[in-house]
Amino acid sequence: MKHLSKPLFTFIALFLLSSSIGISQTLKDFLNSKETPTTYLGLDFTKTKLIGDAGANTSDIASRQYGGINDVVINEPKKYDIAGAFQKSKVDNDIAQAVTRNMSVKPAEIISTNAADYNSLKEADIKTLVKGYDFLGKKGIGILFVVEAMSKPAKASAIWPTIIDMVTHEVLLTERMEGKATGIGFRNYWAGSFADVLKTIDKKKFDEWKSKYGK
Repeated sequence: MKHLSKPLFTFIALFLLSSSIGISQTLKDFLNSKETPTTYLGLDFTKTKLIGDAGANTSDIASRQYGGINDVVINEPKKYDIAGAFQKSKVDNDIAQAVTRNMSVKPAEIISTNAADYNSLKEADIKTLVKGYDFLGKKGIGILFVVEAMSKPAKASAIWPTIIDMVTHEVLLTERMEGKATGIGFRNYWAGSFADVLKTIDKKKFDEWKSKYGK
C-alpha cells in the first residue's frame, strides 16, 4: 500500500476542510447575500391533512386544487413575492416535481377529523420528505413549502418553509409557521394562508433567521 506524500496529504486535507466549511456556511451565505442562486420549488401537499371539512371534494382537491394553488403562486408574483420575502434579487421557479408529487395524493387520505393532525409533523419528517426529491443536478438553494395541515375550524394552515442545499439534499433550515386563510373559493382561500406566511417571513421572520443563523 502506497503512502500519500506529505504535500498531497496536506492538499487533500485542506480540500476536505474547505468543502466542509463551504457546506456549513451555505445557510449563512443565503441569509446574508441577495445574489445566492435560489429556486422556488413549490408547495408540497403530500403530507397535508384537511381538518374539519367533511364535505370537501377530495378527488377535485387532489387532481386540480393542489395544482391550482401552486399555479396561482407562480402567476401572481406581486401577491406571492417569494424573492422579496427572502430578500433575494431573483428567485427562479421550478415547481414541476412538487406538482407531480402532489398528484400522487390519495383522495381518501386527505380529510381528517382529528384536530391533533394540525400539529403532527416534526423536523425529521420534513428531512425525510426532502430526501425523496431529485433536484436533477441543480445547484444553489431550493425553497420548498411543506403544507402540514389546513384547518377549516381554525381558518388557517400550518406550513413549513424549508431551505435546502440542492447539491447535498441537506435541510439547512425548516420551521413550522401558521398562516390565516382568506379569499373566495378553495384555491384562493388556502393560497391566502400561504400569502400570510410569506408576509410574516417578509416582515419579521427572515430578519429573525438572519440574526440567529447569519452571523
